[in-house]
Amino acid sequence: MSFDMDFPISTSGQIEAELCEQLGKVRLARNITQKQLAQEAGISLRTLVRLEKGEGVSLDSFIRVLQALKLEQSLKQILPDINVRPMDRISNLGRERRKARPKKSKSDHSAWIWGDEKEKPN
Repeated sequence: MSFDMDFPISTSGQIEAELCEQLGKVRLARNITQKQLAQEAGISLRTLVRLEKGEGVSLDSFIRVLQALKLEQSLKQILPDINVRPMDRISNLGRERRKARPKKSKSDHSAWIWGDEKEKPN
């Protein structure tokens, strides 16, 4: 699938509309009616019409339509594969990461003071 949209600067609504429009194009390219696709996906015709218009439907309905169009492999491209690299596995002693621990900022080491302890102008 080829998209003309610049995803990093697009809103989530714009991305949703583009994805849904693309699904409609795939359906038409395969010469499938909305009624046929809705039945195959197990959703209502109204839901499919809303989806193709980009009017917001559940993720479940979106996935069902992808499956009915035999596009479920495309779901693997949405998120990167986060298999642990061999060096990470060694440093983690074979344990999988369960929590995120962001690195602490070293930028501000000044002493913390109460608001009323600030110096008053002379």
